[in-house]
Amino acid sequence: MKVIVVGLGVQGHKRRRFAGPDYVTCVDPVHPEADYRSVVDVPLDRYDAALCCIPDEPKYEILCHLLRHGKHVLVEKPLWTNGLDRLRDLQDLARETGAVCYTAYNHRFEPHFVRMRDLIATGELGRVYSVRLFYGNGTARLVRDSAWRDEGAGVLPDLGSHLLDTCRFWLGDDLGSFTVVSANRFENRAPDHVVIANRSERLRVELEMTLLSWRNHFTCDVFAEKGSAHIESLCKWGPSTFTRRTRILPSGYPPEERVTLVQEDPTWAAEYAHFKALCAGRAEADLAGDVWLQATLSDLADTIPGAGGEAR
Repeated sequence: MKVIVVGLGVQGHKRRRFAGPDYVTCVDPVHPEADYRSVVDVPLDRYDAALCCIPDEPKYEILCHLLRHGKHVLVEKPLWTNGLDRLRDLQDLARETGAVCYTAYNHRFEPHFVRMRDLIATGELGRVYSVRLFYGNGTARLVRDSAWRDEGAGVLPDLGSHLLDTCRFWLGDDLGSFTVVSANRFENRAPDHVVIANRSERLRVELEMTLLSWRNHFTCDVFAEKGSAHIESLCKWGPSTFTRRTRILPSGYPPEERVTLVQEDPTWAAEYAHFKALCAGRAEADLAGDVWLQATLSDLADTIPGAGGEAR
């Protein structure tokens, strides 16, 4: 498979590296390393697929060009357009031409995220009562200095999209609606610390995200009928630990199993292999998850003063 990289920022350089010998050329409107300034200038016979690492605003037009010509697309999260109908248009276009349209959420390929999904799916934890996730980056200053990142709802679509997608990955679609518990602008123009929670009485979900964690960190606590499961850190920030505790009734110190990984981030290579497999099988485009994420994040942004009015 021959691929191009569209957008040569941090993510674009990573995608180019993991594409390896599949990579043929790159597109960026300003980067001096780019071979082309616009994706429409790249000869169609040079590539089969595009890895799109671009801001939200140009995504729709760029993806329309690619999908219209039957080019497979991996686009960095979130897949954000000016209105939900445009997401459905992209899905229809991809289905018409047989192109894959895949939104990249590389955390789905974290070994402990897969372990959590599989454990919940076995039913060994029993009924899941609550899920609490924290995702912290120390990038407030970098975001503030960016020409386009410190605007709108800030950290909410950036890290919140990962957390909401993770909940769907582990728990399915029946999460209920979400509300903003708190949203703060401690250092940035846009919110740099946000907490959201769902309104379901069946399952409690609380998600905290911040750009003010000076050591990048991730934690997760899943509490359930027959025990609990916990994740501390990601492989890229390692060591990353998965802990499972089995409940003792009526009470007592629970037996505990731990798995700790010390390794390089495996998610980029694993996700690219997954994308290639989708392309080989010409998987039908399904953007239902993207529609749900955009609707959810837009509704949440509308409740934060000065952050709403996006992507309705």
